[in-house]
Amino acid sequence: MSDFYSNAYNPDVLSCLANLSNDEVFTPPEIVNKMLDMLPQELFRSSSTTFLDPACKSGVFLREIAKRLLVGLEGEIPDLQQRIDHIFHKQLFGIAITELTSLLSRRSVYCSKYPNSVYSITRFDDPEGNVRFKRIQHHWRGRKCAFCGASRDEYDRDVALESHAYEFIHTNTPEEIFGMKFDVIIGNPPYQFNTAGDENGAQAQPIYHRFVEQALALQPRHLAMIIPSRWLAGGWGLDDFRNKMRSDTRIKEIHDFFDSNDCFPGVEIKGGVLYFHWDSGHNAPCMFVSHTKDESTSALRMLAENGCDEIIRFNEMIPIFHKIRALKEKSFATLVSGRSPFGLNTNHHGTAEKTSGSVPYYERIGYTYISKERITRNQQLVGSYKIYISKAYGANNSFPHQIINKPIFGDAGTICSGTYLLVGPFSSKIETQNAVSYMTTRFFRFMVAMLKVSQDASYKVYKLVPMQDFTEPWSDEKLYAKYGLTQEEIAFIESMIRPMELGGSSDE
Repeated sequence: MSDFYSNAYNPDVLSCLANLSNDEVFTPPEIVNKMLDMLPQELFRSSSTTFLDPACKSGVFLREIAKRLLVGLEGEIPDLQQRIDHIFHKQLFGIAITELTSLLSRRSVYCSKYPNSVYSITRFDDPEGNVRFKRIQHHWRGRKCAFCGASRDEYDRDVALESHAYEFIHTNTPEEIFGMKFDVIIGNPPYQFNTAGDENGAQAQPIYHRFVEQALALQPRHLAMIIPSRWLAGGWGLDDFRNKMRSDTRIKEIHDFFDSNDCFPGVEIKGGVLYFHWDSGHNAPCMFVSHTKDESTSALRMLAENGCDEIIRFNEMIPIFHKIRALKEKSFATLVSGRSPFGLNTNHHGTAEKTSGSVPYYERIGYTYISKERITRNQQLVGSYKIYISKAYGANNSFPHQIINKPIFGDAGTICSGTYLLVGPFSSKIETQNAVSYMTTRFFRFMVAMLKVSQDASYKVYKLVPMQDFTEPWSDEKLYAKYGLTQEEIAFIESMIRPMELGGSSDE
């Protein structure tokens, strides 16, 4: 009887489970247990500790917690069935994200989809037990949901379809869901939802941060979640969240994975994923662990680096950042435009042949011509020298990486579509070429990599890149010497960033 629970549960089932989608990712048991290892282990030796998973999919978090409690409470509650009953009735609680995942979670946790059946390892009076699912609708305020920001056009659906109005974040009083306080809140929330396109051309809106914020509002003793890493640099709807997190000294530990496959095999999440431990009793620097393939580095540091609004991702970048910051040089980002520098989005296409009144036009499909009359922004830059750089780039998650696409020399009289950002203007052709030489260096792209955590490469990712004198060309050797980088620091840069040669295809 001592191995009853381990025989009843097969972790390989949930390890091999296919994912619903990139925003509803099932967590492998191995990762769940690494997250549980971050918590004080005495939590699993107390019969009064309460746990909540606010976004149950497979039930794996509650299942793995139960396995630890069964061992930890053996001395306090020797009888196995009494121990099982106490754990499942008094300590473990979950909120499923869909009706399907509620059934799956109960099957994983109770060994039965319906814990009031004879097949459940612990009997409840109702078919939900402590893993609930309540179908609710979005609370529309105009075209958006007041709670999660979902688009009414996309999610105002027939009641037979999933609304993706997750109960945990669609209430102002989450404490009333179970009517109790939780010591530990842990889980893997949904990451995003489709917006069906908006005026910014975006297709997916982050939602995971709302689960973190709602969990913190419940004032647990401990919070652990696995979420995309994109919030480290902020972005759409994440700036406030990032600022709160970077200044929160209760974040005790972060494990950041550049390649999401290292956590979720076969699932690509651009920018990677991380899991963290927030401890209400912690008030000190955070243990930040950077993972790349089979290597990892750790450092005890504050998330809020002086002079940087974002969170620098790799520990080895910190001393390099401070060396460059000490010179107090102007940011290269002041040369980089916002999106659609000439008011032409990615769906504005030119023609193959030049006509009267048209100008050379760089767009995603290649080099074409477009009428000057279609230019609605920055008319004064048409006649200037400039550089075009893709506003999105991210071919793979392996190192060494190219980080950005190849810069394109923009001759006077040319323009570009919203596929590109504009760098400049420059006063001469030679200055433009020298700026291109700078952008191709490993040093330049390494500084971009400090803030680039996804495919998106808006002007913000260039904020930490220092400005140079473009009356002269630049090379890595010249830059390494200027900033006094050590051989160890140079080796790290070159392990991260691969050489870039101009000419040929602009793709990696």
